[in-house]
Amino acid sequence: MIWQDILISIANIIFGYSLAFQVYKGFKDKKKYLTLQTSSLTAIGLFMLSISFFTLNLIYSTIIALFNGTMWFLLFLQGLIYRD
Repeated sequence: MIWQDILISIANIIFGYSLAFQVYKGFKDKKKYLTLQTSSLTAIGLFMLSISFFTLNLIYSTIIALFNGTMWFLLFLQGLIYRD
């Protein structure tokens, strides 16, 4: 295990932790809080990063980036479901 994998994972865990509350609030309030462009492009970017991490054998970073990408994808789905 290399130190970069641990450092990237810790940073992404913090991002994912803060994002979980936003996803929960969206489902609870049944409201769209972000634009579709923001959530879709961020999700795509995080999925691309997870592929890059995987090719570099950064397993923990891959898993956490997939989790964060999925959270952003859920925000995208909220935007589709809870249109203004």
